[in-house]
Amino acid sequence: MTTLGHEGQDAMATDYARALGGRLRAIRQQQGLSLQGVEEKSGGRWKAVVIGSYERGDRAVTVAKLAELAEFYGVPVAELLPGGMAGAAHEPPTQIVIDLEQLTRVPPDKAGPLARYAAAIQTQRGDYNGRILSIRADDLRTLAVIYDQPAGLLAEELIAWGVLNPEARAALG
Repeated sequence: MTTLGHEGQDAMATDYARALGGRLRAIRQQQGLSLQGVEEKSGGRWKAVVIGSYERGDRAVTVAKLAELAEFYGVPVAELLPGGMAGAAHEPPTQIVIDLEQLTRVPPDKAGPLARYAAAIQTQRGDYNGRILSIRADDLRTLAVIYDQPAGLLAEELIAWGVLNPEARAALG
């Protein structure tokens, strides 16, 4: 049986803290929040300097604090934990981001189904920042069924409207 000395254990803890911090940063950025934005949205509950130190892995986060952060971000705690797959923390999945402000400029007869779908997701998440909304590739495929067209074609149309980020093409791969 191999045992790790204190140095090996410290290195593993540091690596895990950095990977956890990377997940925290990715979730925050998916939601379009700066560190200061987190502080403002939380009414000062989460200080920018504290979130930044968690994200860098400079400060240990307790399980209780991690659960509170997950609730604040509206994600399951498991989403904040580093994955077991090598490189998962270094290669976040392609983000599919809907520009909600741009969506209001699209004619209602075209944007209606997407607007209703986005509103349902916002309600479910309790996320009403009103600027952007992150969705999964599966959500885009569901929207394609609603719009009765292939997902790739819908993605191109949404990109042309300025509602969807062009990087979303890779998510449909």
